[in-house]
Amino acid sequence: MIPEVPEHVETERLVIRKPRLEDVDAIYTSVRESLSELSPWMPWATPEYSLQGCEENTRDAVAQFVTRQNLRYHLHDKATGEHIGNSGLHRIDWNVPKFEIGYWCCTSKTGRGYVTETVRALTKLALENFGAARVEIQCDDKNVRSAQVAERCGFGLEGVLRRHSRGVDGSLRDTRIYAVTQEV
Repeated sequence: MIPEVPEHVETERLVIRKPRLEDVDAIYTSVRESLSELSPWMPWATPEYSLQGCEENTRDAVAQFVTRQNLRYHLHDKATGEHIGNSGLHRIDWNVPKFEIGYWCCTSKTGRGYVTETVRALTKLALENFGAARVEIQCDDKNVRSAQVAERCGFGLEGVLRRHSRGVDGSLRDTRIYAVTQEV
C-alpha cells in the first residue's frame, strides 16, 4: 500500500510543494534564466525550451503526482513565494520502497544551500514517511556541484558506472551513484 504523500514540506527557508499549473510561468522564467547551467546535464534544457513545453511537462507532473508514479516538488522561498527550482522523488519503486532524488536550482539562487536543504528534507520524507529502504542520487561524473550536494547530505558513493548513458551532447558519460539505505 502506498502511504499518504504530503502536498508540501516546509523547511527553515522553503516551501517544497506539489506541482501546480499556476507555477508554469515562474518555472519557465527560472529555466530560461538558467539554461547555460542546466544544459550540460538536463536534456530538456535547450534553447528550444518553450512555455508550451513547460506547461505540458507540468501537466504531466501533476498527473504523475496524483498517481504517485513520480513525486515532483517545486521549491519556493518561504518569505517571498519566489520559485527557486524543482526537485522530487523519481524512479519510484513502492515495492522496495526506493526513490531517486533529482534537483535543479535557478541560477540566481545557486550557492545558497537551497538544494542541500531540499535534499535533506526529501530524504527525511522518503525514509521516515515512506519507509524507504534506499534513496539514490545519480549524477554525471563531471557534475561536481551535484556530487557535492549528495556528499553534504550524507549520501555514500556506491560506485561510478562507466560509459553508462549518453550525455546531452551525445557522448558516452559516466554516472555516479550515491545512496542512503536503511533496514526496513
